[in-house]
Amino acid sequence: MNPPPDGMSVYRLLTGPDDAMFCRRVSEALALGYKLYGSPAATFNGDSVIVAQAVIWPSAESSIAASRS
Repeated sequence: MNPPPDGMSVYRLLTGPDDAMFCRRVSEALALGYKLYGSPAATFNGDSVIVAQAVIWPSAESSIAASRS
């Protein structure tokens, strides 16, 4: 099983304000080799839109699929 770089987790939930920095963080995770996992989520905190996107390391996908069976 090929692990993520630099000791990163196989599953990551990226969160933050819906801005260019958040998009950059998701793009960087994808460039490292992570894949999007599930749909993005968004909420309004009374001041700004906060978004979340889960990403998963590809080698962990088979483990997750097997646990759903």
